[in-house]
Amino acid sequence: MIDGVEELSDPWLIAVWPGMGNVGLTAGYYLMAKLGMELLSEYSPPELFDVDHVEVQRGLIRTGARPRSRFFLWKDPQGKHDLVVLIGEAQPQFGKYNYCQKLIAYAQDLGIQQVFTFAAMATAMHPEHESRVFGAVTNVESLDDLRQWDLNILEEGSISGLNGILLGAAADKNLKGTCLLGEMPHIFSQLPFPKASLAVLESFKLLSGIDIDTTELAEQGKAMEQRLGELLSHVEQSMGGEQQESYEETYQPEPPEEPQLTPEEEQNIEKLFAQAEQDRSKAYELKQELDRLDLFKDYEDRFLDLFKNNK
Repeated sequence: MIDGVEELSDPWLIAVWPGMGNVGLTAGYYLMAKLGMELLSEYSPPELFDVDHVEVQRGLIRTGARPRSRFFLWKDPQGKHDLVVLIGEAQPQFGKYNYCQKLIAYAQDLGIQQVFTFAAMATAMHPEHESRVFGAVTNVESLDDLRQWDLNILEEGSISGLNGILLGAAADKNLKGTCLLGEMPHIFSQLPFPKASLAVLESFKLLSGIDIDTTELAEQGKAMEQRLGELLSHVEQSMGGEQQESYEETYQPEPPEEPQLTPEEEQNIEKLFAQAEQDRSKAYELKQELDRLDLFKDYEDRFLDLFKNNK
């Protein structure tokens, strides 16, 4: 066991990184906020992540920070499965398997029994259709679990990046592993698609038996579904019925403008921070607002400080 960490109850690890539609990352942040998790540790290997930019504020240059990987802990009051969520800010360009081996070694020190990764699967689905969830696992027993809940099985293919490699490293250490991939429209792969995150979390709820209130995420998914449906309809009309693939090739999101906060928006952010300090399950509403204003990076450290154990 890790020094300073009490013995965990049949703990599971869920690992997420940035990717298509932010499917995994959104699910991870939602899980962390709704369960009121606490920051457990941080892992930032300098040999794997280089400084790739500098930051400029008021004309002054500062060295950019290396991407971090943070572990958050939730103790299950029912004693089924304690959860550890790993939220990574980036994937290393090189040394991915070595990085995953170190993560699995840490997971084993915590007593982790099963590893999950959440990711996206881009298909030709319409944004107004339900997102399916596909699963791939490291052992036959976990395959039976997917079948028990009528989840779709990824029969063949590949899982790119750490979402797959981490499970390969887990399998090498005889740890059970499952990747849940939420379906999203490939033509909108660069835009957030919370409906897929919702589908992934609903599947995870079935597999884990842990109750998670997904109401907010469902509302967010419905709102994005409507926006993307309207956008797709407008594009199809303006292109005179041309194939959607042509749109995929030509569509480029407009570059974001420098955010300018109004006094009301600043006041609302502070109000949401105050609410989240009193009730960490409110933190996802705060993150939604910061994402809407394109300010999460600016407030990220303060946001994650909400999950530190100050007892």
